[in-house]
Amino acid sequence: MASIEVDEFLPQPPARVWQALTDPALLARWLMPNDFKPVIGHAFTFRTDPVPQQGFDGIVRCEVLDLEPPRLMRFSWRGGNLDTVVSWSLVPEGTGTRLLITHDGFDDTDPAQRTVMGILGGGWRGHLIRQLGTLLGGDQA
Repeated sequence: MASIEVDEFLPQPPARVWQALTDPALLARWLMPNDFKPVIGHAFTFRTDPVPQQGFDGIVRCEVLDLEPPRLMRFSWRGGNLDTVVSWSLVPEGTGTRLLITHDGFDDTDPAQRTVMGILGGGWRGHLIRQLGTLLGGDQA
């Protein structure tokens, strides 16, 4: 199995980063529209544009697996041919936060999953981290 790993420093304190990760309205602003609740066992969805050629209907089906505010959240991530897990770990660092994102469970022997892993890896490391940083840099979070 293969994983995507992101290690990003954010200049905001962990409580503020945690809010951006767990408030459904804020989460929708930097990640995707959702019906998330920070409760272990809560099933929720993220919604985005379908990608029929990848067998993806635009819905990521998730369930909160672990929650340790304000330092750890794990949730399942199922969509298209994926059945994976995303973990967010927050570590205080000075006056800011080290955010560690791990998206694991990819079958690196499956060409379709390798393709999706590349797309999602670019998203986690690029656009999404920038969106989160922009949100946190404003007064909204």
